[in-house]
Amino acid sequence: MDGGGGADAQAQPVAQAPPLPQQLSRYESQKRRDWNTFLQYLRNHRPPLTLARCSGAHVIEFLRYLDQFGKTKVHASGCAYYGQPSPPAPCPCPLRQAWGSLDALIGRLRAAYEESGHAPESNPFAERAVRIYLREVRDAQAKARGIPYEKKKRKRTQPPPPPPAPQQQPGAAGEASSSSSAPAVAAEGSGSSAAAPAAATTSQTGGGSRTTTAAAAPSTSRV
Repeated sequence: MDGGGGADAQAQPVAQAPPLPQQLSRYESQKRRDWNTFLQYLRNHRPPLTLARCSGAHVIEFLRYLDQFGKTKVHASGCAYYGQPSPPAPCPCPLRQAWGSLDALIGRLRAAYEESGHAPESNPFAERAVRIYLREVRDAQAKARGIPYEKKKRKRTQPPPPPPAPQQQPGAAGEASSSSSAPAVAAEGSGSSAAAPAAATTSQTGGGSRTTTAAAAPSTSRV
């Protein structure tokens, strides 16, 4: 009889939950919505357009189409509040998409086009005609609203200057030169004061030859 069925009990594998999809950033979510909106615009176009046949002119047409959903008051040239940033009363001038919104939209669509596998050379959002149109919209809205758009200048980071070279003190340089010359002087003194080897002389006498050794005189030179 098994004791409580402990031997038969086996650990059952725990079912793991599927990984949650990575949450997109605000920029990525907006870029996906803008891309889907543009593709929907191409499908509803008359005649329908494909992405391969899309050009810069179609992109400008898409930007003008978005003006009906704009929320920025752009005064006409004949309006009494033309050029005033804060008009005191409402006027019948139409609402438009702000230049900053259109510029950011084109940047997201340009990135989405290349991320979808298309070549950057055929990107209709990067065509020169689109850049000219955005510049014209910026200048026109700046005059109509009385709000100049100034391009932010990027600050150039300069490399830090090199550290100054360490300066050697004059006293230390003199001590180093005197200490380097000291061994040479000592060597010269030792060579001058060294005793000369003994000189051996041989004298002949009547009974034979006798060798005598005479010590050399010490040097009297001083250093």
